[in-house]
Amino acid sequence: MTRKKPYDDGCATAHALDLIGERWALLIVRELVPGPKRFADLKASLPGISSNILTTRLNELEAGHVLVREKLPPPAASHVYALTPWGKMLEPLIKELGRWAAQSPGLVVGKPMSPASVMLSFRTMFSAERADGLSFSASLTLDGIPHWLTVSDGELVIEIGNATDPAFSVSGDPNLIAGMVYGGLPLSDAKAAGLEVSGDEALVTTFTTLFPLPERFAP
Repeated sequence: MTRKKPYDDGCATAHALDLIGERWALLIVRELVPGPKRFADLKASLPGISSNILTTRLNELEAGHVLVREKLPPPAASHVYALTPWGKMLEPLIKELGRWAAQSPGLVVGKPMSPASVMLSFRTMFSAERADGLSFSASLTLDGIPHWLTVSDGELVIEIGNATDPAFSVSGDPNLIAGMVYGGLPLSDAKAAGLEVSGDEALVTTFTTLFPLPERFAP
């Protein structure tokens, strides 16, 4: 991929910015971390991006070997975008960038989050210390996308798909779940706003405490 105005700098960091430094590029990568998505799915997850810019960024990321465009077999016969093995290596970078930004004095909590961004934030902020002694599986369906989440031995695993015998199930707007975890939204208020919850509600409340945000930087 060639930028209109490359940095012309021999540092690999500059080359990384040539590849993923354009507006929206890294957020597109974030949306593809859980798995391949169609153009329409990406557009829905990034409501602030125009179709033209999304097309341009996808083409740039494909030219840079960060992602590939694949055709699904029949009967789907549609195209999806997927990260290359090299592109998948960006996940730790995105997580650390998110942890760093969570310390920003100017971060505003409560803005919209996509299902992929909520799940990635859970992977980033999970506290093994707070989860010590806990062992359970849960079902989180965000905007219709099912996720199977397990906590065991101080580790968190999140996969796309349906959970087997979950201790609790939560379904609805990902921003309500993020609001409980990061904004202190009570479970009762989230349910009143449309979040569907079944199973061990006490464990749901405990679950929301497992993702502490780092302290804000004090300038």
